[in-house]
Amino acid sequence: MLTDMHAAGAWLSYQTTRYDADFPSETHAFRHERKWRRPEQGISTTAEDITISRWSYAGTAVRQEDATTPPDRYFFSIALKTTRLKLTRGNHTVFDGIMPAGTLYVGAPSKQLSAQFHAPCDFLHFHVSANCFPSPEPATAEGLNDLVLLRDPFAEQLAKALTDHGNSADQEFARCIGQTLAMHVARRELPRTKVNALPKWRLRRVEEYVRTHFDRRISLSDLAKVAGLSRMHFAAQFRAATGYRPREYLLHQRIEHAKSLLSNTETALAEVALAVGFCTQAHFSTVFKRITGDTPARWRCASRNGLPSVPSLRHTGQPSAAPHRATAAA
Repeated sequence: MLTDMHAAGAWLSYQTTRYDADFPSETHAFRHERKWRRPEQGISTTAEDITISRWSYAGTAVRQEDATTPPDRYFFSIALKTTRLKLTRGNHTVFDGIMPAGTLYVGAPSKQLSAQFHAPCDFLHFHVSANCFPSPEPATAEGLNDLVLLRDPFAEQLAKALTDHGNSADQEFARCIGQTLAMHVARRELPRTKVNALPKWRLRRVEEYVRTHFDRRISLSDLAKVAGLSRMHFAAQFRAATGYRPREYLLHQRIEHAKSLLSNTETALAEVALAVGFCTQAHFSTVFKRITGDTPARWRCASRNGLPSVPSLRHTGQPSAAPHRATAAA
């Protein structure tokens, strides 16, 4: 089970981005969901076999929603921004924690799901006919149900292609995007062996260590020692729990701290780099642009002028797209 991973981390600051703006202008290009997973009727966006809608919630109070997938449909959901939520089916916890942007969730036909939203969120929803799958089999539905692919790069690019078109997205284009996503899910080979996610208490220890030592040199061995595991087991379980390799997570933490310094102080870029744990300004600038899609100087300027940052999905590093199944965290 994914846990409340990044709650103690600075990276979950909900910095304003193109996707983070309250109800971006692209939203009305799709069926708007006033009720979770129930598209507003009368707005035709796609052919009948694939319906695309968008669910956005800008509030901060916990919001509870419930829905059941129709018997002839699969449900795909792509997170357009990082959020915190809990997904349950009866007494079974499917997901509980921070869901990174680019995460893909798949639900099978006739399956009930409940969601608790603990933070602002923005999701693109695909309601896909079972006929869209290449080789529908009875085992397919059970195998795909409650599948969570953390930071799936291909799904993220498909969502970007669709949202970038905004009002110009016609039915045929949207339908092709939906069919491509269905093919991607159906043909994905799931791992033969399941790696349990890092237990909640171990994950919190690692988060706290990174939060207080991000400005120093931190090795994989250091983090594994904090978690009380071997390097190999720690790396696999950490990735299963967060969707990040340990080194990648550390870099994201450093960049989020750098954003705070860039926004709130006049500290020189070279000093910012050193303050958050980078040896050189050049390395800091390279990593900053890879993660945010912008240089530190341009990001600072945009932040000071109140302009939204426009991240490029090409510069988000190497997403793990790690598949996740709920596991009982010790």
